[in-house]
Amino acid sequence: MIPKGYTGITLFPFIFLKSKSLKNNTVLINHEKIHLRQQIELLILPFYLWYGLEFLFRYYQHKNWFIAYKNISFEREAFANDADFQYIKNRTFWQFLKYLR
Repeated sequence: MIPKGYTGITLFPFIFLKSKSLKNNTVLINHEKIHLRQQIELLILPFYLWYGLEFLFRYYQHKNWFIAYKNISFEREAFANDADFQYIKNRTFWQFLKYLR
């Protein structure tokens, strides 16, 4: 279920990990919890539509799968804050918009 090259994926309301040992990776789990919050804010289905369209735009922009993925606003927010374990508690509504560019 996890795409090649990735360690986890969040499909509301579940977090899927490549291996059971990753359950102890608090940064990864926090990263995926940030995605859960994003999905809830956008009422789930619009999140996936936005994510997919932004990925296509970033892929067209960068001509590279990995760089496109890393530049999606949702991913930029999650990567920038995944080591901050208070982030979700203090995060403002639709904070991912700050990471659009």
